[in-house]
Amino acid sequence: MNKVIKLSLSTILVLSGLQCHKGFLDEEPKAIIAPDNLYVNKAGFDAGLYGLYNRVRSERKGINGASNDLTSTAAVIGVDNAYSLYPAGGAAESVFNDFGVRMNPTAGYIRNLWEYLYQTINAANTIVDRAENPDVEWTEDEKNQVVAEARLIRAWAYRHLTYLWGNVPLNLHESDGNNIRTDWDRTPVAEVRAAMEQDWLFAEAHLPDVPVMDGRASKAVAQHYLAELYLTIGNNEKAREKAQAVVSNTNYNLMTARYGVNANQPGTAFTDMFLDKNSNRSEGNREVLWTFQNEYLTVGGDVNIMRRWWVNRYNTIKVNNKTPITFSVENGGRGIGRFAATKYAFSVYGANDDRGSYHAWRFFYIMNYPSSLPSGSQPNATCASPGWTGSKLGDTVKLSINCNEPNPSATTAQNWPSTRKWDWAPPPPDVENSSNYNDQVYLRLAETYLLLAEAQFKLGDAPAAAITINAIRNRAHATPITAGDVTMEFILDERSRELFSEEHRRYTLLRTGTWFNRTKQYNRFTGAKIVPRDTLLPIPQSVIDANLTKPMEQNPGYDQ
Repeated sequence: MNKVIKLSLSTILVLSGLQCHKGFLDEEPKAIIAPDNLYVNKAGFDAGLYGLYNRVRSERKGINGASNDLTSTAAVIGVDNAYSLYPAGGAAESVFNDFGVRMNPTAGYIRNLWEYLYQTINAANTIVDRAENPDVEWTEDEKNQVVAEARLIRAWAYRHLTYLWGNVPLNLHESDGNNIRTDWDRTPVAEVRAAMEQDWLFAEAHLPDVPVMDGRASKAVAQHYLAELYLTIGNNEKAREKAQAVVSNTNYNLMTARYGVNANQPGTAFTDMFLDKNSNRSEGNREVLWTFQNEYLTVGGDVNIMRRWWVNRYNTIKVNNKTPITFSVENGGRGIGRFAATKYAFSVYGANDDRGSYHAWRFFYIMNYPSSLPSGSQPNATCASPGWTGSKLGDTVKLSINCNEPNPSATTAQNWPSTRKWDWAPPPPDVENSSNYNDQVYLRLAETYLLLAEAQFKLGDAPAAAITINAIRNRAHATPITAGDVTMEFILDERSRELFSEEHRRYTLLRTGTWFNRTKQYNRFTGAKIVPRDTLLPIPQSVIDANLTKPMEQNPGYDQ
């Protein structure tokens, strides 16, 4: 793993409504790190970039590093293939089951998400603006690379904002105590996306083909996001061009053979990518476009909570009123079951598809708790009582998906299978730590293949789309398809098969105009409660109130 440098920068919240005395802001900082004494040389700008990447990694660690704020939950649950396991009125992410009155402008988690993204934008703006200081001694190429990475991340934050809120204020310059505004307008989405396009085009022009180190962005990341953006705005020819540029880049390829750690043990080429010490390019992963870097028990090291979200509370599984399973590395470490797959997510896998196999999903757990072993045997699993293959240590408790989904409660979903992409534990003996410390794949080439296939299909070239899709199906040993099989529904199903829990599923469904109908069809919790207004989140009331000198429009359906 790469040591992650975590730097706290002084930023001003855009639209936060927080005010400071001008005299304080004019003081010269002598013993603290601030933009005025940080952005004076190349080393300072590199440090600023490390801090900016840290903000991006917060998507998978929760905004405060411990709880599940909406940074990622807004994008991955409350959709056709995933839902929250928390009961109504529970943790913040359960709002994507509840919707209704909990999805309101005064909700703290809505404000937290908005402020987090605008803090990230302001941190990027600070780097971009201060890079124009003529006193900084660096080459033009060094400057352009720093600015390109900052602009790529700025557009990344606006990508979240536009999918979640639609029209949002566009600010491309540093906010400080001298330019606080109270008259913001919500910029039309088309204009915000035009700015995102320019940011990613600049990044494409000035970033190297491969990242300068693991965890940094490259030209391929910019091209990937450009391809998605062009699909979103209906420019399918440009989408095909940018996606093809990534797919054709010989520095990257789909991982079709076993590699790295555990290569000689049971597994698949698909699941190898998610193993600790297999995620980075430097570790042999040529499919990864962007990784998030984490480090265990290291100053400045980062953490993520993907296992906390996705691995269920298997330690509470009961067999004959016993709980014979406890936390272990073999069982995937400690999970607290915040999210789960819908039955639809399992239904899309065909026979022999590695992505639906027990290497990719945890369908059983190993009995390892001596004082709570059951007696007798029951060969088949049921909804009420999971099956088991014996009654001694090392025997397995099998889970079943051939029944109704569990109730949306973390205490009753322990019998439900969970994805294994994030299920490893931190280094022993800290097996009960619910956080992950491994480097993780964030963006990979297989998703670019699916963007390319979508563009090809929309341009009327179904045969080419089938060839593109078959490249990833062949890797998974799934049955190849023909041009006649390619539909938009099939592409969305294929994205779920390949990218479950990785992609921002809500965004995919929103840009294809399918979120509302597919969620109602396949998610029996969320689907029973959503209404059309829920395609967008409410603008935080604190933002509207802080815009003192100009009214700011609320999204439809949220007016108080």
